[in-house]
Amino acid sequence: MNSLPIFTNQKLFELAFIHRSYLNETKNVQESNERLEFLGDSILSFVVSDHLYKTYPDFDEGILTNLRSLVVNTKSLAKLAKRLDFGSHLMLSHGEEDSGGRENESILANTFEAVIGALFLDQGIEAVKAFLYAVLIPEIEEYVQKKVFKDPKSLLQEYIQARKQNSPVYKVLSEEGPAHARQFTIGVFAGATQLGEGQGKSKQEAEEHAAEQALEKIAK
Repeated sequence: MNSLPIFTNQKLFELAFIHRSYLNETKNVQESNERLEFLGDSILSFVVSDHLYKTYPDFDEGILTNLRSLVVNTKSLAKLAKRLDFGSHLMLSHGEEDSGGRENESILANTFEAVIGALFLDQGIEAVKAFLYAVLIPEIEEYVQKKVFKDPKSLLQEYIQARKQNSPVYKVLSEEGPAHARQFTIGVFAGATQLGEGQGKSKQEAEEHAAEQALEKIAK
């Protein structure tokens, strides 16, 4: 399945794609997809956790947690949302549209979670599982086959701690843009030394990019 599921309640489908910025420019819409995102986040975590627990009985809690983080993080969900063309369905403000909101990883990842929440309300957990087993779950096996069990932040932390240093610290270097389109720049430090720097529409996204840059520098 490389397409969106068919909804019986079209209003739920549409709500899943209403970004909060859109509310500022229309009087006819009173609710954004944020409540659906909240619901979808928990359901997504449950389905992935259930699959990991049952499929990999020999993996300890740490590996299971890292695998789950790899498939449900902002970057991974945004990649899936792009593949499914979520951006074309989004309802955004003109400002968000002009700033590239349809390609924004944070917005796309949040929308993916909102769609999961909407699908659950529309058709129940089995429909959610069918969708996720088609578009997301197969990626877990790819990580397992490649023995990639760690997200960048976890890998960086292990690298630093293995050298008897304190855990890396992430600091916000700057925040720019309006409230609905914030751009964070975050640096990751080991003591007073800056290891990497990353940008993102959320602090989590910027931290991940900072850790990736730090790991790239270390590998050189």
